[in-house]
This record gives sequence, structure tokens and C-alpha cells, in this order.
Amino acid sequence: MTVTASSLIPVNAIRLDERDSEYVTQCLRSGWISSAGPFLERFEEGWASYCGRRHGIAVSSGTSALQLAIAALDLQPGDEVIMPAFTIVSCAMAVVYQGGVPVLVDSDPDTGCLDTEQLAARIGPRTRAIMPVHIYGHPVDMDRVGALADEHGLTIIEDAAEAHGAEYLTGRSSAAPRWKRCGGLGQMSCFSFYANKAVTTGEGGMVLVDDPRLADRLRSLRNLALSPHRRFFHEELGFNFRLTNLQAALGLAQLERIDEIVARKRRLGFEYRRRLGDLPGVAQPVERPWARSIFWMYGLVLADDHPLDAEALGTELLRRRVETRPYFLGLHEQPALRRLGLFEREQYPVAERLARRGLYLPSGLGLTDDQLEQVCAAVHAALRT
Repeated sequence: MTVTASSLIPVNAIRLDERDSEYVTQCLRSGWISSAGPFLERFEEGWASYCGRRHGIAVSSGTSALQLAIAALDLQPGDEVIMPAFTIVSCAMAVVYQGGVPVLVDSDPDTGCLDTEQLAARIGPRTRAIMPVHIYGHPVDMDRVGALADEHGLTIIEDAAEAHGAEYLTGRSSAAPRWKRCGGLGQMSCFSFYANKAVTTGEGGMVLVDDPRLADRLRSLRNLALSPHRRFFHEELGFNFRLTNLQAALGLAQLERIDEIVARKRRLGFEYRRRLGDLPGVAQPVERPWARSIFWMYGLVLADDHPLDAEALGTELLRRRVETRPYFLGLHEQPALRRLGLFEREQYPVAERLARRGLYLPSGLGLTDDQLEQVCAAVHAALRT
């Protein structure tokens, strides 16, 4: 069952099948539709296992996952968390809400991910954690992140919201390099299961950890920090970040076909590359030799001397019935964060260029071959305008 709307080719069309309906119906009939039940437990255990982790803590959104992970750090006022400038505002929000200070690093111009060559210079005496974000399905070069975190005693909070099933070749300088899935590369790893993600629960997220005590703490914090020994007794303030069993039923059904989902995402990316590879003045997603991207969203970045910018190209494509989305606006350019006194006079040229010159095309699992062909034809026509 492919969900689309009108004649517009949507930027994300989801694909659900009979197993999704079957599990959701089973959940409804069981009466376990709130934040407890067998689907929730199976989804947490299954997703953790898929990513090579011991414990999964399902939550209400990817933003909630980040906030929960940051809360577990017990930041003191002024403590710092390093993150890319080029990412969604949720990353900075999670730190600000806990009294911390987000510290930014510019992006690799090819992958859009945090530039690990600039990372060391941003580590200071108040740094507590590093938050690498796998951008648009391509992994961050995590070996460098891990080495710096180990050297300085920092926690890695991995944001894998856009990288379901993506893989990273770790230990490349050793005698035994190995591929690991994103979500298995930090002390805490965060996912989103929003509607545009490869695996979706409509809204939802998860934090993955290996430490059982940390897992217990996160479970407590997501559920109002209720005391396990005395009902309605609270020794600290938590959150209502629970995921429902009903949502987990939807996620579990997709987890059972995750290999098919990842293969389709990669095929869509390779097909776009084949059909759009001859576009002059347009950079397309790369895949480093040490990465297996899922091409979560297939983006285009226009050269500086191209007559169109991303906004103009998006307008031209919309006229041709193709929906797009702009790239992230850098955190240092977000008015809400600037009003808090953050990032004053800071500049991140790569993030700024990506925001102005980049957009992404329809990339959902429900995109048909005919629609992909129409999108590519529209891109070629729009760039000739």
C-alpha cells in the first residue's frame, strides 16, 4: 500500500504492507494500546539487536531521544556538547533545555557530516560530550570521533536518526577492520521513527545503550522518573516521553523487513545517481569507501556559479509537480538560538553554502520507478530554465 497525495510527487511517500496492518490490528484487539505491551518490548529488543546493542529505550520522538540522552549526562550550567552546525535544531534544543551550551563544528563539504578534522580544536575544559550526526543517511567518520572522545574522556551521543541500516567500517588502521551499523557507535545512540524515516512509527524514537544501569536510568527518566519502589514518588524530575505499544507494532512489522527497506533505499539512491550523473554544476551525494549510506534523502547541491539557487530550483520543480525540501539551516543562523546569545559572530561557511545551495528530491520508499523517472526529467528541465 503506497500512500501519496494528488498528482504531486511527494518528497516522502511511505510504503506499508499487510504485516503492518496485521500487527496494528492485533494490538488494537489486545487492548494494549498505551505505553506497555509485547510489541513495545519486541521492538525495543529487536532494534537494539539489529544495531548491535544490548538495550533499547523507545520514546515518543527522535527529539525526545536526544533530550533523554542529554538529560542522562547531568550537565552543569555551562557544560558543552559539540555538534555539527549543519543539523536539525533538535540537537541544540536538547542541550539548551538541560542548561548546557552547544558548540558547533562545520561540515565536510562532500558528505555534509561533521568535519572531524575541525573537531579537536573545539574541545575545551567544559566539553562533556560529542554529538555526531549521520547526515542524510551517510555515516560520520566515527573512528576519529571515538579517538578524541577516548583521549578527553567524553561521551559520544550518536544521532542516527537519518541512518537506519547505514554501516561504517571501523578500525580501518587496524589488522581487523569491521563493518558496524550506525546506532552502534556511541555510548548512547539516538533514532527517530518519524514518518519520513526508513522505519516509521508515525512519531517515535529510541535510545540505544549497552550499560544496563544507564538503560534503567533512561527508562525511569522517560516515564516521569517514577520510583520503582513507591508509586507516585519522585526523587528527580523526568519526562513523559513514552512510545505506545500501538506505534511499536508498526515499527516491529517494518523491522522484520529491514533488509528489504535498506536495499530499496540504496537502489533509489543509485538510480538517481545514474539518471542525474551528467548534470553540470550540480554535486550529488557521495559514498565514502568506509561508508554504506542508505541515501535517506537524495540531495543536490548547486555550484556557486549556477544561475539557480536551491530555493529557485525548488520553485521550478514544484511547478513541474515535484515536491522538494530545503537543506538544514545552520544552527548558528537560527533566530531562536541567536536570541539566547549563542553563536554570536560565528560563521560556518560549508553549512551556510549547503543551506543556500542544497535541496533534496522525493526519496520515500513509496516512490515508484515511473515517479523517479518523472522527477529526473523535471530536474533536467528545471536546470535548463
